[in-house]
Amino acid sequence: MSPPLSPWLKRGVVLLAWHVATSPVTALIHLRHASVRTDKMRATLPAKPLMVSTLDQEILPPPKSTRPQLPTTFWTWKRGPGEDYRIRYHQSGDKGPAVILIHGFGGNADHWAQNVPDLNPHYRVFALDLLGYGYSDKPSPKGRAPTELFNFETWAAMTEAFVKDIVHEQALAGVSPSEEGVYVVCNSVGGLVGLQLAVDRPDLVKGVMLLNISLRMLHLKKQPWFLKPFVKALQTTLRETRLGQLFFAQVATPQGVKNALSQAYHDKTRVTDELVEAILKPGLEPGAVDVFLDFISYSGGPLPEELLPRVDVPVYIGWGEEDPWEPIALGRAYGEFPCVREFRPFKGLGHCPMDEDPAVVDPFIREMVDTIEEERKGGAAPA
Repeated sequence: MSPPLSPWLKRGVVLLAWHVATSPVTALIHLRHASVRTDKMRATLPAKPLMVSTLDQEILPPPKSTRPQLPTTFWTWKRGPGEDYRIRYHQSGDKGPAVILIHGFGGNADHWAQNVPDLNPHYRVFALDLLGYGYSDKPSPKGRAPTELFNFETWAAMTEAFVKDIVHEQALAGVSPSEEGVYVVCNSVGGLVGLQLAVDRPDLVKGVMLLNISLRMLHLKKQPWFLKPFVKALQTTLRETRLGQLFFAQVATPQGVKNALSQAYHDKTRVTDELVEAILKPGLEPGAVDVFLDFISYSGGPLPEELLPRVDVPVYIGWGEEDPWEPIALGRAYGEFPCVREFRPFKGLGHCPMDEDPAVVDPFIREMVDTIEEERKGGAAPA
């Protein structure tokens, strides 16, 4: 049994995880990744057999719930010599523009399960598990510099390869008319992935939607000078010693995950046991705790306010007004950048508005896609 940690240390670790990772809801969700509790936690969830598709790709059935059940397949991302990674994704819809859904830190494609049924009659919809999250591969960061692998540039490159290998190839094969680009809809930390992709490959991206994008308040450029030594020391300790796993092992329980989600969701009734299981279960995968501890060391890399001036495609921003970790008062400043078409507050919603109330967010997504599509057909240059 793990020794108890002092209350002040627990508070320090939670603060660091929430703000460095900048998606607080999933920071605590990822606490269940601690390998020392994997066997015990796995016993609390029902075992479900895997199904294998005719494409020799595993089909992972979602947990039994009232949440929509989406088919799951895998794609191999060939990042480089000796780096082939299996990436899990959902796909549905067989016509219209391609829309890619990117989750936040610690989340997975299932966080978009309630949005897909409304979107797939109109679009080809893809929801990804980023490398290191969900059921995608989780290569060990050990032996690498902190965040050398798990960073926004890596995930943007992964998404770019997915567009070329899956979205475009299927279009060319006749599943849907060939598209010049895709729409990217992102939550929290996933928003920086979408912006990085738009900066790196504007030819592949038609538009970006940011839902409560991470403010990255403990980025090195935003940390108060007196906190920097403490943050750095705590990051190193958590990443390089067992302290991080010991802490996470103590709070890695379904109830702990539910408590965290209840802080992120303003409407507590939306935090169901099915949601907890859908978010928690992939975190039992081997290697997930190392990914988490690596990413909370990520105080560098780009900020939203550094990427937005470099984006040449239309950006739409939605923000749950009741987000306790990414305050809308600070987020409104992002609406002033030239690429941003609209900044829309979502009244009564929190950090994950797309799941808390899809009936509010889905029409905003459709509005973005349909507006840009009409402009492109009419020859107008989206701005």
